[in-house]
Amino acid sequence: MAPAKATNVVRLLLGSTALWLSQLGSGTVAASKSVTAHLAAKWPETPLLLEASEFMAEESNEKFWQFLETVQELAIYKQTESDYSYYNLILKKAGQFLDNLHINLLKFAFSIRAYSPAIQMFQQIAADEPPPDGCNAFVVIHKKHTCKINEIKKLLKKAASRTRPYLFKGDHKFPTNKENLPVVILYAEMGTRTFSAFHKVLSEKAQNEEILYVLRHYIQKPSSRKMYLSGYGVELAIKSTEYKALDDTQVKTVTNTTVEDETETNEVQGFLFGKLKEIYSDLRDNLTAFQKYLIESNKQMMPLKVWELQDLSFQAASQIMSAPVYDAIKLMKDISQNFPIKARSLTRIAVNQHMREEIKENQKDLQVRFKIQPGDARLFINGLRVDMDVYDAFSILDMLKLEGKMMNGLRNLGINGEDMSKFLKLNSHIWEYTYVLDIRHSSIMWINDLENDDLYITWPTSCQKLLKPVFPGSVPSIRRNFHNLVLFIDPAQEYTLDFIKLADVFYSHEVPLRIGFVFILNTDDEVDGANDAGVALWRAFNYIAEEFDISEAFISIVHMYQKVKKDQNILTVDNVKSVLQNTFPHANIWDILGIHSKYDEERKAGASFYKMTGLGPLPQALYNGEPFKHEEMNIKELKMAVLQRMMDASVYLQREVFLGTLNDRTNAIDFLMDRNNVVPRINTLILRTNQQYLNLISTSVTADVEDFSTFFFLDSQDKSAVIAKNMYYLTQDDESIISAVTLWIIADFDKPSGRKLLFNALKHMKTSVHSRLGIIYNPTSKINEENTAISRGILAAFLTQKNMFLRSFLGQLAKEEIATAIYSGDKIKTFLIEGMDKNAFEKKYNTVGVNIFRTHQLFCQDVLKLRPGEMGIVSNGRFLGPLDEDFYAEDFYLLEKITFSNLGEKIKGIVENMGINANNMSDFIMKVDALMSSVPKRASRYDVTFLRENHSVIKTNPQENDMFFNVIAIVDPLTREAQKMAQLLVVLGKIINMKIKLFMNCRGRLSEAPLERITVIHYEPFLLMGIFSSPSCVIGQKTGILEMPFWEVTASSLQTTTSKELRSSFRQPLGN
Repeated sequence: MAPAKATNVVRLLLGSTALWLSQLGSGTVAASKSVTAHLAAKWPETPLLLEASEFMAEESNEKFWQFLETVQELAIYKQTESDYSYYNLILKKAGQFLDNLHINLLKFAFSIRAYSPAIQMFQQIAADEPPPDGCNAFVVIHKKHTCKINEIKKLLKKAASRTRPYLFKGDHKFPTNKENLPVVILYAEMGTRTFSAFHKVLSEKAQNEEILYVLRHYIQKPSSRKMYLSGYGVELAIKSTEYKALDDTQVKTVTNTTVEDETETNEVQGFLFGKLKEIYSDLRDNLTAFQKYLIESNKQMMPLKVWELQDLSFQAASQIMSAPVYDAIKLMKDISQNFPIKARSLTRIAVNQHMREEIKENQKDLQVRFKIQPGDARLFINGLRVDMDVYDAFSILDMLKLEGKMMNGLRNLGINGEDMSKFLKLNSHIWEYTYVLDIRHSSIMWINDLENDDLYITWPTSCQKLLKPVFPGSVPSIRRNFHNLVLFIDPAQEYTLDFIKLADVFYSHEVPLRIGFVFILNTDDEVDGANDAGVALWRAFNYIAEEFDISEAFISIVHMYQKVKKDQNILTVDNVKSVLQNTFPHANIWDILGIHSKYDEERKAGASFYKMTGLGPLPQALYNGEPFKHEEMNIKELKMAVLQRMMDASVYLQREVFLGTLNDRTNAIDFLMDRNNVVPRINTLILRTNQQYLNLISTSVTADVEDFSTFFFLDSQDKSAVIAKNMYYLTQDDESIISAVTLWIIADFDKPSGRKLLFNALKHMKTSVHSRLGIIYNPTSKINEENTAISRGILAAFLTQKNMFLRSFLGQLAKEEIATAIYSGDKIKTFLIEGMDKNAFEKKYNTVGVNIFRTHQLFCQDVLKLRPGEMGIVSNGRFLGPLDEDFYAEDFYLLEKITFSNLGEKIKGIVENMGINANNMSDFIMKVDALMSSVPKRASRYDVTFLRENHSVIKTNPQENDMFFNVIAIVDPLTREAQKMAQLLVVLGKIINMKIKLFMNCRGRLSEAPLERITVIHYEPFLLMGIFSSPSCVIGQKTGILEMPFWEVTASSLQTTTSKELRSSFRQPLGN
């Protein structure tokens, strides 16, 4: 289940939770008083094994099923082992697929029960089926239920005739290459014997492509334990004496309170009890009693004078800074969360003046660089800002998982320290661009030209006119082609009438817009204009343009469409003939419109250009090359959309004139079309947002690409890594050049479609300066030497020939006539080119074998999910496929442009300065790009530093020889943000290895108490287990006010985010 979805389910179900307020025993007068609260969900406790599987599913579907295979009957141990032992067994099994960081994150996920809502969701889906009576597990096959394995075959026979079930996004589908199969949904509890029996049968059928196997969690006998939750806080409002339990959707950051024995406190009101007990050991009991008395007296809340409040923030910071480094954050948590009963003791702390001066210097610097004011709070993890008002435990978990994935990948590539931080700062911006078509094409028939037509001769030509004010909603009339509209239309279609009218409106009203048409016409060699209205219009247009001018030709077209009958709205040949006869009575109609008309030139060019653009169904419209959205193509919407884009473009042009990049000597069209986002073709496959990236980083597994039997058992990551390691490349003529873009083409090169793809790739490589090209073979038919003649030739050439001859020879093999000759019996050696090492080629060609083709085909099937013979492209690890249409050289150019401008160029810039072996640099760039681009786009990272760090910054160092998270925290210790942040930092310290810098961003001259509530915000880094009980069990998560002030509380109110109050009135004397 997606992380955001799981979080939303938590928030939805928290609205109906049960909340208990329990008052702990009063004991003696001197005992500390406290109030604790439990928060439980409405559903019962869910098995940790199932939650672990959902964690795996977020990593990848493949890991989910691998994990499932290792825990098929794990639940049987739950009956004989304690919960604690079973918990550790689950972690051990998960450790086979996760690194240490992600194991800690799994523990954290258990603690906050992040995946319990997903399990409950499946449980509710199962209840809607409903489950057959008395079944531990059951299957649903197109609305038919059974809990007997031997009935599955029977139900499958007529499954196709029944309704296919709806599958949810979070469903777990067994990996298969086919989707159009009978769907068998198994409802079972993973780890049980019943599940194992069903899974064995269903997985075998799925592997044989007989069924689509879907698993949904189902627990026949849910636990009797309550589902205790984290992610809420408890507040004691001093003025109103109310307790308030806050869900994480209000507090947004959740923390936990670890209560230590108060008598372990060393310093109380100036007495160092630890030292006193060492010196006077015989008086230990008396000292302990005195210590308890002072602790209790601390809780008497006496009002502070205004002058005592002024430096409280600095005094708190002084006490925190004087504590040992590893206790400082805990002390800040204690002070901030219990401020009302700590305030009196803080007034006795002397402020460190060096600290005060350093804080002020740092505050001035932070204000200038980041607009951080005194008292503001900021938290940055690896430079990413964590908004304390937005983030909750679930989003923190998701963030750490993504960061951990990148950091582990970079570490496995040998990147550490400062180099790692450079790569982490990189961010994909692929979708910041709106790619536009280059409109400098001869197939566009421009009906006007603002720069040369006499119609616009009175308009100013200077770009400086753009800077003059105009009426709101208007566009400056300047004699430059800054605004260009291109319409792709078929003249013989009904919609064309409206587009001609729109163009006429813009033209007749002298809107500063250049208008062009691309006519998509009949492409047959011989067409009679007397029978085809579109061809007739084309020939008439060319005749009028030649005899008169383009503008006159357009006006005549407008007249033709004005004669269209209202009930038809489609142009006819008679409409064309009528205008020609009335306007040009001396013209020979049949010479113009007939089969052998001399006005038929370039008739096919429009259709060819339209096909090359990659645009969708007609009609289409471009403004300065940018396509309009489908909903904007309504003729009324299009008019307003064009005018809006003209106004938006005017603002852009004004800025460019102001900056000096656009001036009167600049060619307007070249200025617009030379931008980075202009491409010769728009391919939706390349520009789509749902992208698949390969993990090319090798684990400890090693295998040879020709060792098919070993390769067969590798997982997707290791298969990808082996292919990448054993890939051979066609590079630039200068082989020392570092290629920032690595292209793999996947096809059956013994088929015409594969050779065409190879030809277009080689065509692109002739002009490319950033790319290198590798080949992956995906044979269609049975793999043997006869069926792989061309593929073996390509492989032998890669293995034996130098780059300069390799390109030419591959071009030879891509030609259809040469492939036909080879399959007709000609020897491949007859087509070798001059300069090739012919002996080496022939020897390799005859001995290369076909194992590598089997390995490549298996890679295509298991990792890329391609069927035999299907084609695809991989660009720096990004997979595009299967290709359903031709992939042109222009498409390779677009793909290279996007890959290079996205991250390739930046990674190359970093790698060049890292001292990596030149031979490995291109591989390194490819692997880093695949890793970084696979992560969803993140917010910008900040490089936060402090001018001075001696007296105002708490610094803790990470464990050596291990990767670490860089955490920068800025906070005033006496704020609500400090209450949240302190416990978050405590929790993070137990989950991840991190380097912390915590700056005391104190406010001065306080005039009122900075905090008026005792607040505890609760969550734990790991699940609390009762390891000393028998059998041990999960301890219910709880929190509360553990240091109560000394006065009588008469009532309390517990409130959830849904504002439903569960009131618990009680009366308890708190002190004498």
